[in-house]
Amino acid sequence: MIISSVSVRPSLAQNAYVSMGRQALMDADFRTAAKHLERACVVDSTNTNALWMLGYSYFHSESYKKAITTYSKLIALKPAECMAYYYRALAQGRLAKDASTSTSDKDKCLLASIVDFTKAIEIEPGDMKIYQNRGIAYREYGIFKVQSTKPNDKARGIASLKASVTDFEKVLNNDPSRGDIESLIALSKEKLATAQGHH
Repeated sequence: MIISSVSVRPSLAQNAYVSMGRQALMDADFRTAAKHLERACVVDSTNTNALWMLGYSYFHSESYKKAITTYSKLIALKPAECMAYYYRALAQGRLAKDASTSTSDKDKCLLASIVDFTKAIEIEPGDMKIYQNRGIAYREYGIFKVQSTKPNDKARGIASLKASVTDFEKVLNNDPSRGDIESLIALSKEKLATAQGHH
């Protein structure tokens, strides 16, 4: 079989960009990694390994919108990629905290974060860090909803705060030595008591 030099060159170029991106990633130079991996993805937009590293690089350089877009492309190619949902959820949660994010976008980001953590749990039901982070996302969404003046939002907020406690309790039951989780439960219960008017 004869391979033309035309088809070899893009592959070699992509491999070089992926290698340089991987090295920059290992050096925790996320901005440089993103530059190399962007080039790799221009050569081949279906390279799931390059997309994974690109999304991770964007996330760690606080380019949350780009991370979400990249993980969405990866999920379209590999729908069972648990950690793509996990990091997309984290990116959505961080974007929700950005002061420039509008109230309606914050609502969408917080909800999308919970949906993605839930999908990740369906794929990896034994991974407690996903439950922990979904618990945090539920709490953030609950606090956000309780502060709203729209009808039914307070009830949604209370339900979300209860779900937060449930997720944290699952993590604590899995490892009773987790004092950090006890603190997270206490905080969610405090927010819940305030929302229900017990404070």
